Amino acid sequence: MSRPLMSAVLGAALALGTHSSVAADDAAEISKNAHAALESLYAKVAGAKALGAQAHAILVFPKVTKAGLGIGGQSGEGALIKGGKTVGYYRTTGASFGLQAGAQTFGYAMFFMNEKALAQLDKADGFEVGVGPSVVVMDEGKAKTSTTTTMKDDIYAFIFGQKGLMAGLGIQGNKISKINPK
Repeated sequence: MSRPLMSAVLGAALALGTHSSVAADDAAEISKNAHAALESLYAKVAGAKALGAQAHAILVFPKVTKAGLGIGGQSGEGALIKGGKTVGYYRTTGASFGLQAGAQTFGYAMFFMNEKALAQLDKADGFEVGVGPSVVVMDEGKAKTSTTTTMKDDIYAFIFGQKGLMAGLGIQGNKISKINPK
């Protein structure tokens, strides 16, 4: 899909489901929500907590809004947590085209396991999920059977807190860009 067409698709989809998470929140609010979402994920998925202890940094998007009717888009804001502290703020956006209808919210956390993977996050034109370091999307079952010694990939992602009705949940094709909230 060309950049102008992708921009048009994303703009139309976001117009379908304008949500408070689409508007820029302030830095303190983003940080607070990201830390709370990560603690909630840790409480529900023991494998995520074990992985978090080994991660170089964790990028948490506590609430991503996805909407679509033929064309779709998603957007959300999050915080990069390193050593238990917020060290940066990011926006995730994505566009899709196909048989889809509905709206939903969800969160996701990306566990960067090494400095090299984390360095890809701040490339000049934004980090594109599915391009560059491998991203392994984890579910609760996969997390239970994995150990920190069997996990050798650069980035692991957990999707959590899904609400609403929409098929085709995923993070493939999302673009993540650094932001500077107030």
